[in-house]
Amino acid sequence: MAAGYEANRVLVVKSGGEAAVAEWRRHFQAVAPHIDVRWWDDASVSPEQVDYALVWEPEPGRLAAMPKLRLALSSAAGVEHITADPAWPRHLPLLRAATPEASQRMSEYVCMAVLALLRDLKRMVRQQAEHRWDMFATERTATDTCVGILGLGAMGAHSAQMVRGLGFEVIGWSRSRKVLDGIECHAGEDELPAFLERCDVLVCLLPATPETEGILSAKTFALLPKGAGLVHVGRGSHLRYDDLAAALDASHLCGAFIDVFEEEPLRSDHPAWAHEKIFVTPHVGAMASRRARAVFFAKQIAKFERGETPDGLYEPVRSY
Repeated sequence: MAAGYEANRVLVVKSGGEAAVAEWRRHFQAVAPHIDVRWWDDASVSPEQVDYALVWEPEPGRLAAMPKLRLALSSAAGVEHITADPAWPRHLPLLRAATPEASQRMSEYVCMAVLALLRDLKRMVRQQAEHRWDMFATERTATDTCVGILGLGAMGAHSAQMVRGLGFEVIGWSRSRKVLDGIECHAGEDELPAFLERCDVLVCLLPATPETEGILSAKTFALLPKGAGLVHVGRGSHLRYDDLAAALDASHLCGAFIDVFEEEPLRSDHPAWAHEKIFVTPHVGAMASRRARAVFFAKQIAKFERGETPDGLYEPVRSY
């Protein structure tokens, strides 16, 4: 048993399915052997025994039925899959998977997508599928392309710096004023239009709030320069898909990467799959490894049990 702990703690897991529990258990065992990792629906574990729950999309009412639950852990950076439950216990601390690895992976995704839009990767993919050799040059390089990061939280700030390292001009927008080295930062509703008008590629990394719902709509797209691209890795509620498709079909936008949708998994007949200007990816932008998430959560549980404030604590109103 780990030093300083009087008893084992029971952690139930609902992330990756029952087949993933053995991997979760192995990673927790390596760093926190006092944590007993069990499957969410393990019939041998009563709700009264559960200390911690690591979950993705728990059934409504399940967390509230665990009377001794001390922390709820979201297996991803977002928490809407928990807070959407009307019975979610508001007194319960909720932690996001705010791992350094997640920020690194998100930044890598953003760089990949921005470069793919810059170099028209979609055209190359089509040409390969058609066995067609057609040499072409795109209009711009990174040095004369402005990338706008919408949302300058931890992932947005990290992504901005990595994209800047590729030679792009990078600007950012957030609700409250931020200061980032080498990044021109805009803030507030009054500065949003001027920010959008400069974005050759717009990257959405906003949280889900009532204010950000539907922000990627016709009104926003109209403010972007003609030929701009979109990288959407925020939340599914941000995007109005029909507005995006209309902007792409009118050639006002050149292309888009979409990693998040309102309904996931994306249904097989959704028009985004077949749109010639859209890359669909299956919500993988910031998916940290289970090992990294287990290490992160084990550290945060230890801090919590010492009476300290854990990292990644969800707060309903926070800066972005």
